[in-house]
Amino acid sequence: MFHKEGFRIITVTFLAVVAVVISADHYISSLWMSKGIQIVALVFLILVLQFFRNPKRTALESKTQIIAPADGKIVIIKEVNEPEYFQDKRLQVSIFMSPLNVHVTRYPATGEIKFSKYHPGKYLVAWHPKSSELNERTTIVIDHQTYGSILYRQIAGAVARRIVNYAKIGDKAIQGHDAGFIKFGSRIDLFLPLGTPLRVGLNERVKGGITIISSS
Repeated sequence: MFHKEGFRIITVTFLAVVAVVISADHYISSLWMSKGIQIVALVFLILVLQFFRNPKRTALESKTQIIAPADGKIVIIKEVNEPEYFQDKRLQVSIFMSPLNVHVTRYPATGEIKFSKYHPGKYLVAWHPKSSELNERTTIVIDHQTYGSILYRQIAGAVARRIVNYAKIGDKAIQGHDAGFIKFGSRIDLFLPLGTPLRVGLNERVKGGITIISSS
C-alpha cells in the first residue's frame, strides 16, 4: 500500500524506468553495460516504492497516551524554550526519519487543532541543532484534554524538499490518523508540558501510530 502523496512520483518513475530498460536493450551493444543500467534503474524504482509505502496500522485511540507521530529514532530528549507558540519551557522529544523510514506523519493525540503554520526555510541536515528553527517546517498545536496543548513540528532535512501538512485550525485531530507526509528524509519534534512522563529513551526506534511516547 502506498501513500497518495507518492502516486505521481511512482507513476513517473515507473514510466522512466520502463523507458530506460527498453532503451538499454535496443541501443547499448555491450551486454554487461545494458544489464547494469537496467539493474540500477530497477533498484531506483524499488527505493521510490519503499519510500512511499504506507503500512496499514490500527492505532488505539487513548485519552491518556501520546503516541509517536512518525517512524524513526529518538535523537533528542531535553527541556528547551519553545519560542514560536508557547514562548516558555517545554519537554522536546525529537524523532529522526532516515530515507529508509516510513515518512507518513500521524497525529500523536486526539483533540482540536489550535494552530497550524508553514515556515519556508533552509535544508540543514535534520539532526542539526538549529534545523528546528531554520529549516523549512510546519508547526501544529493540538488541544488535548489530558495533556493540554501539544505541539509537533514537521522539519525538512537536507534531502527533503516538500512537507505536506493536512492539519487545519479548527479541525479535529484523531490520534494515529494520517496528518501529512515529508518527502525524502526529515525530523519530527514534539513539545510536551514539563514533567510529562516518557515511555521512550534516547536512540530508541519508534513506529508512528504504534509506539507510546507518554502515558499518564
